[in-house]
Amino acid sequence: MPAMIYLASQSPRRRQLLEQIGVHHELLLPEAGEDAEALEAVLPGEPPDRYVQRVTGLKLQAAVQRLQARGLPPAPVLCADTTVALDGEIFGKPADDDEAARMLARLSGRTHDVLTAIRLWPLAGQPMAALSRSQVRLACLSASRIAAYVASGEPRGKAGAYGVQGRAAAFIEHISGSYSGIMGLPLFETAQLLEAAGVMCRA
Repeated sequence: MPAMIYLASQSPRRRQLLEQIGVHHELLLPEAGEDAEALEAVLPGEPPDRYVQRVTGLKLQAAVQRLQARGLPPAPVLCADTTVALDGEIFGKPADDDEAARMLARLSGRTHDVLTAIRLWPLAGQPMAALSRSQVRLACLSASRIAAYVASGEPRGKAGAYGVQGRAAAFIEHISGSYSGIMGLPLFETAQLLEAAGVMCRA
């Protein structure tokens, strides 16, 4: 039974969520020369669910290669990717504050999808995958409220330009689905995959 896993993610929220269910993990992050952001490029006409699953698969391949190249002790490898979608359009991480403001203006007063795909490379057998789909409705946001939120810096590095666990909670009217999935790691699906790979959660 594996004593730990590798988490191939720079998200502090994913670390916190794994800690919440008692999974011992170590980070397996890209080298400075790796272009991890290039893996997140959207293909023309790609549906959001296919996109997020494809990207997570690419991240897992890169992480396993990284593990082997570094000669690290073998252990399961976990990857995840989250995207926001409105009317089939993918809202990734905003490139700058102006794009963050445009995203939030589009999401204002609307219900959108939040998709988080996870992939696990076990010690034996084929990689395992799961997909979490949730819905979030934002209140109608004034331009001044959007500007103040963007100025806080919180939208940076977050799909859809907001974080459910931060200040944005004040203008989220309704959530349907997995709160932890919206944060970036659906714990129910993650625990199922880990336990299937012999990694016990201590929730």
